Amino acid sequence: MTAVDEGFAARLRLGTRAEHERAERSVFVEALLEGRLGRDAYAGLLGQSHLFYDVLENAGESWRGDPVVGGFVDDGLLRRDALAADLAYLLGAGWREQVEALPATRAYVDRLAEVCFTSRAAFVAHHYTRYLGDLSGGQIIRRRMREVYGFEDDGVRFYVFDAVAKPKPFRDHYRALLDGAPWTEDDRDLLVEEANLAFRLNRAVFTDLSTVYC
Repeated sequence: MTAVDEGFAARLRLGTRAEHERAERSVFVEALLEGRLGRDAYAGLLGQSHLFYDVLENAGESWRGDPVVGGFVDDGLLRRDALAADLAYLLGAGWREQVEALPATRAYVDRLAEVCFTSRAAFVAHHYTRYLGDLSGGQIIRRRMREVYGFEDDGVRFYVFDAVAKPKPFRDHYRALLDGAPWTEDDRDLLVEEANLAFRLNRAVFTDLSTVYC
């Protein structure tokens, strides 16, 4: 049995693996995890993240209750408020005035605004790349930021999912939603294509961050 035969979630994971791995191997991410960057670089990452989570979570509200993709909209995943708390801790109460979108972030935000409010498949593609990443690779970043910078809760709330008791069962549930949604074959193709684009857009943000901080 092939990965595609096992279900669409497996097909999506296989179909995006190469772009996902390229994003994880970015110069900025490696330098951050190795502790070679300052707290300002980490704050820079969170600031750019807040800009695109703001759009994505607004899109999620527009799909809440939708019979096809409403099940993906889970309050336990929402990251915008946690990011705001981390940024206030790192940069102070005036953090919003200090966050300016990098060119790649503007491109990412523009793409989210363009497709995530009108296309179910595109919304889920971007939702998948962000939140399943937060629940897996994001936990590695959380541990490393604690080790490197001595954060406890403040500063790494973005990576803390208090409403998700056990990430593994939740990820399994999420993949079951992907498998169970009534996608057409065109929807599946679009979702894989858009998820790959999401990883490329995210990698471009890392490249811009490396230009600033590395």
